[in-house]
Amino acid sequence: MNIILTQDVDNLGQKGEVISVKNGYGRNFLIPRGLAVVANPSNVKRYEEETRQQAVKLESARKDAEALAKRINDMEIVLQAPVGEEDRIFGTITTQQIADALAGRGIEVDRRKISLDSDIRTTGEYTATVKLHPEHSGSLTVQVVPESLTEAL
Repeated sequence: MNIILTQDVDNLGQKGEVISVKNGYGRNFLIPRGLAVVANPSNVKRYEEETRQQAVKLESARKDAEALAKRINDMEIVLQAPVGEEDRIFGTITTQQIADALAGRGIEVDRRKISLDSDIRTTGEYTATVKLHPEHSGSLTVQVVPESLTEAL
């Protein structure tokens, strides 16, 4: 019996593959559990179309991530924070604050995709990396300034 897997099955195959299995295994185990469908011509055509559409979506997402990475690479963000002695800020600058600053510039990025080389605990210039896609990431400069300086400007 030929079937098309609708999910990855260990020791059998990946989603979308057309494989041959024994009739009982297909009819009594795989199909009732929703792991496979019978490989008739209409189902084969449908899964080929779904695979093609998924490839188009993945390529579109890759191109969007590449364009966004180019925008982010030359960007500098200025964040203000209250400071104490020796230019140490109270608390730390978090990835959420960086994501909010990016959102203010029209770039929506999940905070979990932003990584910092080190904790930001003092004023100065830091680099943050934004992981947009497995193939593309962008790095931006984060400038931390005391609140009193930005009020004077």
